[in-house]
Amino acid sequence: MTILDKIIQHKRQEVATRRELVPVKLLEQSLYMPAQPLSLRRYLLRDDLSGIIAEFKRRSPSKGIINQHAPVERTTLGYMQAGASALSVLTDAEFFGGRNEDLTVARRFNFCPILRKDFVVDEYQIIEAKSIGADAVLLIAAVLTAEEVLGLGRLARSLGLEVLLEIHNAEELDRTLHPDAASLVGVNNRNLHDFTVSLDTSGELAQRIPGEFVKVTESGLSTAADIEQLRAVGYRGFLIGETFMRHSRPEKACAALVQQLRATEAVTLL
Repeated sequence: MTILDKIIQHKRQEVATRRELVPVKLLEQSLYMPAQPLSLRRYLLRDDLSGIIAEFKRRSPSKGIINQHAPVERTTLGYMQAGASALSVLTDAEFFGGRNEDLTVARRFNFCPILRKDFVVDEYQIIEAKSIGADAVLLIAAVLTAEEVLGLGRLARSLGLEVLLEIHNAEELDRTLHPDAASLVGVNNRNLHDFTVSLDTSGELAQRIPGEFVKVTESGLSTAADIEQLRAVGYRGFLIGETFMRHSRPEKACAALVQQLRATEAVTLL
């Protein structure tokens, strides 16, 4: 059994427990349910912003503890002040050390799109995402059938949430991509089997993603050169987590990269 199999197995059990403890009718009473979510797609397409989706996560199965002590409020607010376009917040507790409250805190202090980063396997999690203040949800093609992606995507969009469909290869893209399911496609550069990372994955898949979808690249990004390389082939979103979170002050690492990116862009314009 792979680590991904273990995560999904645990997630299904976790969702069943959460549904009993906090039924959908209770989720629907959240003050965020009637609110109009912000558009992640629109923010990533803005030319005045960096395109960076700055991620808050404490640990991961492949890296272990990354940053156990960074405060959500200071870090996420700092990300936005640094020039990030949007936030990504890990809410998986068992494998990533996250919690729903992290996203709700980030929502309270930031007026920007927030992606709920988790392993969605059930409609309950879509409703839950809206109830905790998320604007967008992640659907991972590697763990869902095409029918599940479409059904979950349609539910999300009916609630006003946008969907980032994460794929790792051409097979997943061709099997699950549907305009009714997602408006953004995220290419994860991390190999799920051996956890190696290669930006070539995003480069190779860029032309296979139809132009109607906003392209997002995930994992392995650390420099302005990385961003410029992938922006040149059509990417508008750049999800960065570990590069920032391994610093004691993640928001300062984000600010440094944004400044580096702006300097690079200024030179290009000369």
